[in-house]
Amino acid sequence: MAVETHIREVAAKHRKVQEMIEDEMTHSAWDEMRVAALKKEKLRLKDELERLRTDRQ
Repeated sequence: MAVETHIREVAAKHRKVQEMIEDEMTHSAWDEMRVAALKKEKLRLKDELERLRTDRQ
């Protein structure tokens, strides 16, 4: 069950980062570097989710 909990936590972080990206981009003077960093983090979390889901099977 620890893996399932970890998957849920990583998925929640992934959703939170997506929300942060969307929030940042609503500003007229959004920070391109911040958005790029957030997208990189989102991709890292996605890769971690895929790894966890594959390892669980």
